Amino acid sequence: MISDDLLLLINMNKVQSIISRKFDALSVHGLSFSDFMILYVLNNTQDHKIRRIDLAEKIGLTASGITRLLNPLEKIGLISRESNERDARVSYVVITDTGKRVFEEAQKTAENITSEILSFKKNKSLKTTIDLLFELGGNIQ
Repeated sequence: MISDDLLLLINMNKVQSIISRKFDALSVHGLSFSDFMILYVLNNTQDHKIRRIDLAEKIGLTASGITRLLNPLEKIGLISRESNERDARVSYVVITDTGKRVFEEAQKTAENITSEILSFKKNKSLKTTIDLLFELGGNIQ
């Protein structure tokens, strides 16, 4: 028999897989769920830009993992890179106007998916779950 703690994490992983599958509907906007999360972070940061390593940390990826996700977004014009005038070693990821527009359109789809997933959970248990996920590192805000 496994511990309740391990069972919780196993079930959280299953739920994450189910949620990711449902968010495949974002493909109508040309986005994956990870792409959407990147645009969300960029859209909600000061000046709509962030260092690549800070973005990776916010999303929960490695520096190389975030680079693999950013390259296609840059190719299609949703993000761009901006160098730091004071330090040539530092560059920023910036959401473009096109990226903002696509994000706003995709957000409507994402909100509809969210309503479908959580339609039955508009109570105290949702707040408790949010608090638990925040404590475990789910603090993307």
